Amino acid sequence: MKSLKWLLILSFLFVPFTHAATKNVYAEGLDAAGYATAANQLVLTMGSAKMVHNGTAYQSAQPVANIEGRTFIPFSSIAKRYGYAISYDAQKKESIARNDKHELVFKIGSGFAYRDGVLTKLTGAAYISNGYLMVPLRSWGEMADSAVAAIGKTITLTWSTVVVPPKPTANFEVQPSEIYAGQTQVTYIDHAANPTGMPFIDERWDGRMDVFPEAGTYVVSRQVQDSNGTWSDPYAVTVVVKAPNQPPVADFTTEKSQYRIGEQVRYIDMSTDDENAIVKSTFTGNDGVFFEPGDKTVTLVVEDKHGLTSTVTRTVTVTSEVLYTKDEYYRLNTRPGENFPIDPDSVPKMPTITYAVNSETSQLVRSNSPETLTQEGIAYEAQLTGQVRFMFHNVNKIGYPVRMYLLATNNNSTVVNVNTSSIGVGGPDPVVGNTGKMAVVRYLNAYQSNPAPKWMTVRPHQTIEILPELSKTPMKADEVLTAYADIFSDQELQFHIVVVAAGKDPVAELPNMAVIPRDGIHVRGTFYNADRSIEINDTLGNTEQRIVLGDKTIDKYLDGIDDTTGQLQYNTGNFGTLYRMHLPHVAPRTLIALNARGGLYIGAFMVNGQVVSTSMMNNTQATALYRTGATEESVDIVFTLAAGSNLPIAMTFLPLPELRW
Repeated sequence: MKSLKWLLILSFLFVPFTHAATKNVYAEGLDAAGYATAANQLVLTMGSAKMVHNGTAYQSAQPVANIEGRTFIPFSSIAKRYGYAISYDAQKKESIARNDKHELVFKIGSGFAYRDGVLTKLTGAAYISNGYLMVPLRSWGEMADSAVAAIGKTITLTWSTVVVPPKPTANFEVQPSEIYAGQTQVTYIDHAANPTGMPFIDERWDGRMDVFPEAGTYVVSRQVQDSNGTWSDPYAVTVVVKAPNQPPVADFTTEKSQYRIGEQVRYIDMSTDDENAIVKSTFTGNDGVFFEPGDKTVTLVVEDKHGLTSTVTRTVTVTSEVLYTKDEYYRLNTRPGENFPIDPDSVPKMPTITYAVNSETSQLVRSNSPETLTQEGIAYEAQLTGQVRFMFHNVNKIGYPVRMYLLATNNNSTVVNVNTSSIGVGGPDPVVGNTGKMAVVRYLNAYQSNPAPKWMTVRPHQTIEILPELSKTPMKADEVLTAYADIFSDQELQFHIVVVAAGKDPVAELPNMAVIPRDGIHVRGTFYNADRSIEINDTLGNTEQRIVLGDKTIDKYLDGIDDTTGQLQYNTGNFGTLYRMHLPHVAPRTLIALNARGGLYIGAFMVNGQVVSTSMMNNTQATALYRTGATEESVDIVFTLAAGSNLPIAMTFLPLPELRW
C-alpha cells in the first residue's frame, strides 16, 4: 500500500505544466528581443536537504517534505537557486520573491499566492517548519515557469533564464584638468568598453565643445552603440570652466632711485598674476653693482604657467660718486665658494709667505698611469701594510663599459684584518672637472665626519674586493672616475687595482691578467710621508700676501717607487697628498681667497670644518674661502689638490676695505 501511495503522488509530478509562459523553456537560442536563453536544472531528493543545481551541490534549509501526498520545499532555498531576491513583509506576513520577470508572494497558512499581482490557487497551503516557510513544489514550479519530472525519489525542475548581455559603457575623460573660457583646447579621451567585445558603430554626445566660450559648470554626456544595436547608458562628466586666464604683470622697483659706484643694488620683484602662477622671472641688465656712472637699463620678463608673458623695463641711475672700487666691493661681498674677478698680474706681485712643510708618516698609492685606459688589466699592484690612502684617476677609452676594482690578496698564513674609513668617489662622468671636484668634496666631508671604520677579514690565500664603492657604477666609454680612499690593514696585503669589462668576475680574472704599461706621462706609484702639515705663525692679512701651493719649489714633490717596475717616481703635483694648514694669526677683516695660476682649477678646501668648493676657469678668477671678523682669528685649512686641475695655485690674504655708508 505504501508503494502504491508513492506512485500516485509521483504520477502528478510527471504531468507538464501548461502555463503559457512555460512554452519552449527547454529551447536555447535567442528570444524575441534577441537575448540568449540558458537552461537550468535543479535536482531534489525526497526527504533530503541536498540540492544539485546545474551540477553543483547545495544544502537546503529543510529537506523536501511530503504532507498528505503533496510535496513541499523551503521557500528561501529554492528561490535563491532561481535567482530571486527575497524579502518579508512583517505586517502582512508575506514572503516575497522577485526577479526581473516575476514577483511571487506567499503567505503563511494560505492556500493562495500572488504571481505578478494575480491570485493563484496552490496545491497546498504554505506552512512553517523549524522557522522556514515551506511552499508546494508543484505550485512553485508553475509560478516560476518550470517543468517538473520525477523518477523514484528524484525530482527534477527545469527552467530557462534569459541571458541579457551587459551593456557597453561610454566612459571618457576630459583634459586638461584646468580649462579656461575661450582659451583652452579641450581633448576628450575615450575610455569606452564593451564586455561583449563587439565593436562600436555609433555614439551620441550632449554638451561637448572643443572650446568652452564662457566660465561656468558644464555637463558633457555620451552614449555609445555596439554592432548588436545595444546603446550604453549615458556617461556624464562635469566640466568646470574658469574665467579666461590673464597674462601676468611684470613690475619691479629698487630701494633707491640713485646709486653710487660700488654700491649694492637691491631689486624688488613686484610682479603679479591673476592665479599667482608666475613660473619664470628673467632679469637682464640687473647687475648687483655698477662700476660706471650713467643710466642703466634693466628689463624683467615674467611668464605664467600657461606661457603668457609680460615685460617691463626701468632705468637705474648710477652717479659718479664712488662708494667702493670694484676690487673693494668684491672683497667685501663675495661669499665663500663664489668667484670674483681679480687682476691676474697683481697676484705674483704680492709678497710670498715662506713656510716649512712637515712630512708625516703615511703612505699614498697614486693610480693615474695610464690615465687613459685602452685595455683591461692590472692598473697597479703593491704589497702594503698599515694606513694607506689610495688615489684613482682614469678615463675609459677601451670602447665598452668597464669596472675598476681594488682587490686584496692575503699571502700570509694568518687572517688579515682590513678596514676602510674616509672615501670620496667622483663619477663616472664624461666631464673630468666634475669627477675631480666631487671626489675631493666627498672625501673632505667624510674626513670631517670621521666615520667609524668598516672592518673585513681576508683569510690566508684569499682574494677579496676591498672598495665596493669604486666598482659600484660601470665606467662607460669616455667617462672619467676619480676617487680617494683611506684603508688600513694590520698585516701585509697584496693590493691590486684591476680594470675589467662590466659583468666579469675580477677575482676569477686576476690570475690571467697582466700589468697595463705606463703611459710615460702620468704618475703611478707608492709614496711615503704623504701627509703634510704647514704652520705659519706670522700674522697674515695686514697687507696683501700669498702662499704658493703645488709649485714643486717650495712645495716639493714626493718621491716614491712604481712597485710594478721598481722605477723611481715623483708625485708630480702632489695629487693625493693630504695637507693640514694651521694659521694661528689671521688679521681682523681679512679675505682668504684662492687664485688659479695654472689655468683651470676645480676642487675643494675645508676651512675651519666647512667644505668650500672652488671652480676657477683661469687666473682672472679667484674663489673666496673665508673672511675673518672684527678680531684676529685662528684658521685651519685641510685640502688635497684636485685631480684633473692645473697647478700651481695661490692662496691669497687680502685686507678688507673700511666699511662705508
